Amino acid sequence: MASDGARKQFWKRSNSKVPGSLLKATPKVPTTPVKAKRVSTFQEFESNTSDAWDAGEDDDELLAMAAESLNTAVVMETANRVLRNHSQRQGFHKPPGALGPKQKPKPSVEPPSVPSGDLRLVKSVSESHTSCPAGSASDAGPLQRSQSLPHSATVALGGVPEPSTLSSSALSEREASRLDKFKQLLAGPNTDLEELRKLSWSGIPKPVRAITWKLLSGYLPANVDRRPATLQRKQKEYFAFIDHYYDSRTDEVHQDTYRQIHIDIPRMSPEALILQPKVTEIFERILFIWAIRHPASGYVQGINDLVTPFFVVFICEYIDDEDVDTADVSCVPADALRNVEADTYWCMSRLLDGIQDNYTFAQPGIQMKVKILEELVSRIDGQVHRHLDQHEVRYLQFAFRWMNNLLMREVPLRCTIRLWDTYQSEPEGFAHFHLYVCAAFLVRWRKEILEERDFQELLLFLQNLPTAHWGDEDVSLLLAEAYRLKFVFADAPNHYKK
Repeated sequence: MASDGARKQFWKRSNSKVPGSLLKATPKVPTTPVKAKRVSTFQEFESNTSDAWDAGEDDDELLAMAAESLNTAVVMETANRVLRNHSQRQGFHKPPGALGPKQKPKPSVEPPSVPSGDLRLVKSVSESHTSCPAGSASDAGPLQRSQSLPHSATVALGGVPEPSTLSSSALSEREASRLDKFKQLLAGPNTDLEELRKLSWSGIPKPVRAITWKLLSGYLPANVDRRPATLQRKQKEYFAFIDHYYDSRTDEVHQDTYRQIHIDIPRMSPEALILQPKVTEIFERILFIWAIRHPASGYVQGINDLVTPFFVVFICEYIDDEDVDTADVSCVPADALRNVEADTYWCMSRLLDGIQDNYTFAQPGIQMKVKILEELVSRIDGQVHRHLDQHEVRYLQFAFRWMNNLLMREVPLRCTIRLWDTYQSEPEGFAHFHLYVCAAFLVRWRKEILEERDFQELLLFLQNLPTAHWGDEDVSLLLAEAYRLKFVFADAPNHYKK
């Protein structure tokens, strides 16, 4: 299904193929600029396609799945049926067997007859970040290119009456196998942290994410027997800080800090979770205690966002609801909430220990990182760099927030959690690997960036990137490109270490 040549193209920014969509080859048509209304159309498409598989596996496994031999006739029949049903729901009236959205009645655009064995992996629209030269073509298939991709695809990989069942079953087997690897590694008397990092780089299964994050952050020891005593001691220590410091939040010397925290928390997301009174109180205590205990920086806007991923991951140990964004924490026992609060504080503190110069006076760490990002992009994609410079867009105007919030305001929370799986697996992931992720993230939008010819529109686009429908597949592609950039441009951030 996927040739060796196709595999070699995986690391390229253009023409890389993503497993998950199988369609007949079609003639090329000119790529048109992405417009806002296409996002709306794609959202409608997503809402009508729920029989999808979640690409949460590591890239090698995805490629291995793509290389399996399939019954071509069954695959194409299934794909045609799914797409016909979708098009009918969308109000398109097409001849039976049509594969794409309604085409203009030009004979030259009709798909030619293709041998049944000529199947292609359709490029993920979330990864089409290189601009096409004038006159170049893009695949004309049933899935029109959009600015973002939901975390699911719709084409089944088997010839049974319920295609989504087989796809889910195949994923479940791989997920179960992957989960077993984590459990075996974590069950030993002394966890091999280096092996845990390697296994976690491609994502951590939800059932073991909390314990894995605590280990990778250095909060828990590798020795299993020492963990209960460590948890008890650290939790007791945190609540001793609460008893000692928290009542001083109304004192004149601390009231400005507490007031700013109190103002910032309601602005965070997901609102349905953060605005629950119990959660708000927990966040206020965590941020205030951290600020009091770190007077060199104190509380700075942006630190508040870094609490959320830890809290969400740890609270998931006590909540069965798949949509934790709207989960009701009132059903969580008080002792469990206390444990989550203390664990969140210590893990966030560990993270901030590595990037604290981002939040000291004048935030020199962020200033330096933005300069490194600018230098890196100028080497990776000179055209994008010159385009920004030509239109007088400064990197600080959009990338400051990328560094200050670690991209949390740019991508959905589920994507942040997946990013952090890898960040905690990388040496200095939040400080250094994050630079390559930001570079890959910027270049990901090169086509849209180069099409913008106005300063205001260009800056507005960079500050409001269309990632609302991003999922694990998009993050995996971003991380793969960042890893490639790190390998090729590994010397770029060296002067930061001096």
